[in-house]
Amino acid sequence: IAGAIVKGIQGEDVSAPDKCVAGFCHYPGQSQPVSGLERGAMEISERTLRSIFLPSWEAAIKEGGALGVMATYPTIDGVATHASSHILTDILRHEFGFEGLVLCEGGGLSTLVYEGFAKNQKQAGILALNAGVDVGISYEDAYQKPLLESVREGLVSEDIVDRAVKRILRQKFRLGLFERPFVDVKLAEDIVHRKEHQDIAYQAAKEAIVLLKNKNQLLPLSKDIKSIAVIGPNADNEQNQLGDYTSINVTQHIVTILEGIKSKVGGNANVRYVKGCNVVGGDLNEIKQAADAASQSDVAVVVVGENEWRTPGKKGTVGEGYDAATLELTGMQQELVKAVYNTGTPTVVVLVNGRPLATRWIAGHVPAIVEAWCPGEKGGAAVADVLFGDYNPSGHLSITIPRHVGQLPVYYNYPPSKKYWLENAWGKPYVDMEPSPLYAFGHGLSYTTFKYSDLEITPGQTGPGGKVHVNVTLTNSGNRAGA
Repeated sequence: IAGAIVKGIQGEDVSAPDKCVAGFCHYPGQSQPVSGLERGAMEISERTLRSIFLPSWEAAIKEGGALGVMATYPTIDGVATHASSHILTDILRHEFGFEGLVLCEGGGLSTLVYEGFAKNQKQAGILALNAGVDVGISYEDAYQKPLLESVREGLVSEDIVDRAVKRILRQKFRLGLFERPFVDVKLAEDIVHRKEHQDIAYQAAKEAIVLLKNKNQLLPLSKDIKSIAVIGPNADNEQNQLGDYTSINVTQHIVTILEGIKSKVGGNANVRYVKGCNVVGGDLNEIKQAADAASQSDVAVVVVGENEWRTPGKKGTVGEGYDAATLELTGMQQELVKAVYNTGTPTVVVLVNGRPLATRWIAGHVPAIVEAWCPGEKGGAAVADVLFGDYNPSGHLSITIPRHVGQLPVYYNYPPSKKYWLENAWGKPYVDMEPSPLYAFGHGLSYTTFKYSDLEITPGQTGPGGKVHVNVTLTNSGNRAGA
C-alpha cells in the first residue's frame, strides 16, 4: 500500500505538473499509545518498532522512494520523537536511505517542552535540529528568532542549520519550483472536481462499502416499496460523509444518503425523514417521532455513526486528536436504533464512521447492517446503490471490528499467550463476553454466493519471511453477478 501511494503521488518524475512529494504521516507511527490517546506516549520495544511499525516506512522509502515524512507527536520508549536522532537520522536516513525532508508535526516542536526534554522553545529548537527535523510546519519559536540566537551563541552549529536548508533547496530543485515557481491556474481550474474525478469518488465509495449482516436477505430493497423511513443524525449530513480535514464551507454538491434513497424510489414511495438525535449529546430527542415514522413505513433505514470535528458548535468523534474512551455509539444513537427496531418494522442500519465501532446490540438484533465508512461526496448515491441492489457489495473489512475496546489488540499476530489463555487454559475466556471479534478481518457479504474448490498451498510449511503460493478455483454459485 505504501508503495502504491508513492507511485500515485510522485510517479516516475516528481517534477511533472500532476505530481508532488508523498509526505507520509506520522513517522514512525501514532497508533499504539498509552490509554488510547492518539498523541500520548507509546511504550513499544525496539522489536515491536521494527516488526510492526517500521516495515511500511521501509517499503515506502526503499522501494517507493518517498521524499517526505512527518515526525510523530508521541515519545517512544521515553524519548520524544522530535528529539530522537536514532529514529529521525540513524534509522530513517542511514538504514532506509531517505533523501527527502523530515517535517515536524503541527506544534510538534512544543512536544519537547511539555515532555520535559527542553525547558523552553529555544532548547527545543536545538534538540530537534540536531535530531534531524528539517522543517517546522507551524509558527513555533523553536525554529525562529531563538534559533538564530542559538547559532550566534554557539549553542548549535551553523552547519546543522545549513544541512536543513540544503535539504529544502534540494527538494525544491526536484520539484522544479525554480523553473516553474507559479501554479498553472487554468490547469487547476480544468482539473479540480472534473467529472472523471467525481466518477472515481463514486466508484471508490461503492467498492469500499461492506455488507456486515443481511439476515433472511432483507437487502436489497425493492424500488417498488411504498413507504420508507430514513432516520438518524447521519442520514442527511453532508459534512459527516467527508471525514476529517475538509472545510465546513464545501462548495461542491454532496449527495447525502437521504438524497440517494429518494432518487432511487422517485415519487413512487412515501419517504419519511426524522433526524432522531445528534451524534453527540442529548440536546435533540426525536426518538418518539422516529419510532412513529418507522411504524408507518414498510422498512426503516437508520443512519448512525460518527461526526466530523469541524461541525460548528459540535464536539467531534472522528478526526486527528479526537479520542474516544470507548468504541460504542455516542449520544442517544443506540437508544434511537432500539426504538426503531422495537416497532417491528424491518430495519437496516447504515454506519457512517471513521473507525471501527463496537455495535454489539445492533449486530445481535438488527437484521441488516451496512458499513459505509466516510463515503465522500457521492456517498449517498453509493449507499443507495447497495441498498436497492444496483451495486452488489464486494467490500471486505481491512481491519478487525472488536466487540469491546477491552479486547484490543485483535489483529491476527497478537502474542500466542492471548490465544492460549482465552481458548485453551482451563476453558476461561472473558467472563463478560465472547473473545471472538464482532467482525473479523476480511469479513464482507454479497448478494450472491461463491464456492471455493481445489485449494492448493505450496509449500505446506515455511519459516519466518517465507513465501507461499495459493491456487484456488472460484465459482459464482449464485444468481447474480458479483465480485
